[in-house]
Amino acid sequence: MQFIYILTIVSVIISFFIDSKKTKKAFKIGAKKLWKITPTFVSILVAISIVLFLLPNETIVKYLGGAKSYTAIFSALTIGSITVMPGPIVYPLCKLLLENGVSYSVIAAFATSLMMVGIMTFPIESTYFGKKFAILRNLTSIIISFIVAIVFSYASGWLI
Repeated sequence: MQFIYILTIVSVIISFFIDSKKTKKAFKIGAKKLWKITPTFVSILVAISIVLFLLPNETIVKYLGGAKSYTAIFSALTIGSITVMPGPIVYPLCKLLLENGVSYSVIAAFATSLMMVGIMTFPIESTYFGKKFAILRNLTSIIISFIVAIVFSYASGWLI
């Protein structure tokens, strides 16, 4: 992660020396867009926090369980599709699920849908990219998450 920060800083410095006017203009455009998206982003973060508060880890484990079935996979896809989360948050949660007996295929469905599908982020996505794109991206992501779960089910030794 530090590499990305260093690379970004070096790139900005190089850009500034090559053309300082364009670099300043890019920062102004970026700041305006960030300011414009902030209210929507904050409201989504609040909504996500409420959902995660109402749906603690123990509840997720309860509904996902250790069952090796379509029901567990579809539950994982449904719960995971509520919001989009970054990997550093998802991985510890998946470790907790694994420690509580949830199968790898269910964890795969949960993790991929949690990182790729976003029902709570749909409004902001449709605003900036269009409703058709947002629907298509979410549907594609759900299908990919299901395929990943099926691959994991075969790889872990149980066939559905």
